[in-house]
Amino acid sequence: MSEAAITFRARDGRLEKISEASAMHEATRGLPRGAYTTLRTHGGRGVVRLAQHVSRLNETSALLRSGGSVSEATVRAVVREVLTATAHRESRLRITWAPPDLYVTVERFEPLPDRLYEEGVRCVTLDVHRENPHAKDTRFIVTATAAYGALPAGIHEGLLLGHDGAILEGLSSNFFAVQAAILRTEEERALLGVTRSLVLEAAAGVLPVERRAVSQGDLGSVTEAFITSVSRGILPVVGIDAAAVGDGRPGPTTRELRRRFAELVARELEPL
Repeated sequence: MSEAAITFRARDGRLEKISEASAMHEATRGLPRGAYTTLRTHGGRGVVRLAQHVSRLNETSALLRSGGSVSEATVRAVVREVLTATAHRESRLRITWAPPDLYVTVERFEPLPDRLYEEGVRCVTLDVHRENPHAKDTRFIVTATAAYGALPAGIHEGLLLGHDGAILEGLSSNFFAVQAAILRTEEERALLGVTRSLVLEAAAGVLPVERRAVSQGDLGSVTEAFITSVSRGILPVVGIDAAAVGDGRPGPTTRELRRRFAELVARELEPL
């Protein structure tokens, strides 16, 4: 069985394999411009909040004025067929909606090493911006791929700054910070990830949430930070640029949110 990233196209009720590439970003580079979303499986065939992923596809498509929407039933049926065809133990999928075609790129999912969750990762701030912060537009994949290629050694993620110095989000993640016992994350100027919504639910009862970013200049008062995405879950951040976050180790709030997040994912799993 190939370990390549394989792209399938669904058209007129038929699914056809159209390409293979060494990595997902390469596989999707040649696709038409459109809306995209990324998800992973749990237990081989389980996914979390597929309906929310489909809603985001359609929201982005409307923002791009691409015309037409795709139904949850169609996406569910196509993803089910793709998972059967590839039969990975766990899969990472990128769904691209470029009306009238639906593309699904799939690769074997490998979780990050445990040590990254135990030790945390370092990030740097970048002068990179989305044209429309609420549109998950395939054109940004090229921008993000180039930015990842230029990150310094030992840096896991690049963080996007607003013109006012606010830390908005990561290249492929949402960003959270704990400051004065409040969990803060940008709302208006960041892409609102599906994993982000789960984290906000997990935070209920743990600490108050303020949907406003911390600024680069406020990092000295940040005690904990983490990034979130479908592939990462909640990943602790222990350094940003040249500064340590808190005491330079993953903190208790992040650990508790990781525990609650895992429980929420387990409850939300739906089989395909």
